[in-house]
Amino acid sequence: MFPIIETKEIAKNVYLQRIQAPRVAKKRKAGQFLVLRRTENGERIPLTIVSSDVGEGSVTIIFQAVGKSTTEFARMQPGDGYLDVVGPLGLATHIEKFGTVVGIGGGIGAAPLLPIATAIKGAGNRLLSIVGARTKDLLILEDEMRAISDEIVITTDDGSYAKKGFVTTALQEFLDRGEKIGLCIAIGPVPMMRAVAEVTRPHGIKTMVSLNPIMVDATGMCGACRVTVGGTTKFVCVDGPEFDGHQVDFKELVMRNRAYLREEKVAMERIEHKDGKCMGGATPPAGGGN
Repeated sequence: MFPIIETKEIAKNVYLQRIQAPRVAKKRKAGQFLVLRRTENGERIPLTIVSSDVGEGSVTIIFQAVGKSTTEFARMQPGDGYLDVVGPLGLATHIEKFGTVVGIGGGIGAAPLLPIATAIKGAGNRLLSIVGARTKDLLILEDEMRAISDEIVITTDDGSYAKKGFVTTALQEFLDRGEKIGLCIAIGPVPMMRAVAEVTRPHGIKTMVSLNPIMVDATGMCGACRVTVGGTTKFVCVDGPEFDGHQVDFKELVMRNRAYLREEKVAMERIEHKDGKCMGGATPPAGGGN
C-alpha cells in the first residue's frame, strides 16, 4: 500500500493529496505522471505529479472529483492508502532556454502547468503566466504560479474574480503589445487548448499542449490513449503527454474522450445512491471524466 499523508480540498471539488511513494519521488521530472489504483478492482487513473519531496518520500497530486473513481479518491483520508502508485510515466518536459515563455493553465490544468513552469523558470526563461477558471471557486494555485512568474494574468469566465474573459483574450493581449514569445505551453480543457493553438498558429509560435485521454495500462500496450498528431498515431502514455498543439487532431480527441459517457454516468449514479441512499456526491459535468 501507498499511504496518504494529507488530503485537502483546495477549491470546489478540487483536492490535493500527498502520497508516500519514495521511489517515484526520487525519479520524477516535470511533465511526468503516475497511475493510481485504489483497490484491486479499481479503475486506473492517470494524474500529473505536481511536486515531490524526496526527504519525506512523497509525491503531490491535484485532481478534480468529477467521476466515480476521483470521488472515491477525494473521500480518502490520511492513513488510507492506494493499492498501486505506478510512475513516473510519460516523457519529461523538454526544458531549455527559450527566451520568453507563456504558460497557460485552464481550470485543473494549472496543476500540471505548475511543475513545468517551475522548471522553465529555473532554466532562466522569462515566464508570463495566464491562469484561468470558469469562476473564482474553481481557481487554483494562484499564489504558487505568481511566485515563479515574471508576470501573471488571472482570468475568470464569469468575471467573479480578477480579469473577466478567457485565457485566449489575455494571450492575445500579450501578442498585441509585441511580446516575442519563444514557446507557449497550454494545459486545460480540450476546447481551451485548441483555442490557444489557433491564436498562436498565425504567429508561428511553438505551442505545446498536454493531453489526458482515456488511459488503461499507461505503458503503450493497450492503445486506449491513442491520438493523431501530424497525421500519425501516437500513444499519449509513452509518446507524450505533451505534443505540438498545431498538429493535434482535437476533433478526434474529443470524440474518443466521450466514448464512455454513459458508463461514467451510471457509475457515478451508483456511488451517489449507494444502497438506495443519496450519498451527496457531485454530478459530473456534461463532458464526463474521471
